[in-house]
Amino acid sequence: MIRKFRAAVAAGLLAVSLATPAFSAENGTGFYLLGARGDGAGFTPPPGWYFSKVFYYYSGSTGGNVALPTGGKFSVGVEANAFFVAPTVLWIAPEEILGGRFGLSLATPAGSVTSKADATLTGALLGRREASVEDDLTTYGDPVLGGLLGWDAGNFHYQVGTSVNVPIGDYHDGGISQLSFNRWAADIYGAVTWFDPALGWDVSNTLGVTFNGQNPATDYRTGTELHWEGAVTRHLTKQFKAGINGYFYQQLTADGGDGAELGAFKGRVAAIGGSVGYNFEFGKTPVATELKVFHEFAAENRAEGNSIFATISLPF
Repeated sequence: MIRKFRAAVAAGLLAVSLATPAFSAENGTGFYLLGARGDGAGFTPPPGWYFSKVFYYYSGSTGGNVALPTGGKFSVGVEANAFFVAPTVLWIAPEEILGGRFGLSLATPAGSVTSKADATLTGALLGRREASVEDDLTTYGDPVLGGLLGWDAGNFHYQVGTSVNVPIGDYHDGGISQLSFNRWAADIYGAVTWFDPALGWDVSNTLGVTFNGQNPATDYRTGTELHWEGAVTRHLTKQFKAGINGYFYQQLTADGGDGAELGAFKGRVAAIGGSVGYNFEFGKTPVATELKVFHEFAAENRAEGNSIFATISLPF
């Protein structure tokens, strides 16, 4: 059971360091996709090629008393809806490195973002208030390169890795809707999973830190960000699982650069949600599907809303 679990599910579990739609940090979010890692986060699959496709939807708002730095402006009362698809390819090397399995991945997100703001603030020290604005965008985002190394020790499974946001996506200067971040960024993480195939229980935790470069179009440098994700999941049968998921995000250092007129602007948010998954075989190919939903709360300096993940994963 555990070999099938690794081969069918791991592509979806590892293809998670993706760009997020832009609505704390510039645009009120970091490039790491909160909630992407969950159960099985510490698993690394056997050598080979894997493919996954993540469908992501988010709907959230800031309320009328929060201004977000968006495209060189500062937007008040932001509401955003975003949908994107992120095809991801993962390769696990046949040779071991440091006693573990080594892998590389590439994700290429594309989708649409719809945003509206009650007003925008511009000018020196935000002295000019402009009328409400709406912005619709359908485009491609920044590709994300990833690397990982994983080990197994009985029922415990460990993984460390990094992902890099490559700023070559379609960035719209001055827009309040963005799918590209127009900045280099790197996320490093460590994940551990305890999975007992006899009992069917999976307990997973991931802790990561994101480091951000400066957006040259806005002279804005997002601060360093911390994220934690956890999941407790029960595999009820060999095909079906269900669980509880959550995450917490906290910006550790202040935003900077000439464009950071709001000052430190450290963000925070937490979320709770649930997941269901179903594994099956298409011919002789194992296929894993998963659906996750999250509800955010306790947000500060960023949007608060709901998100949905749907993932399909399979080995080549």
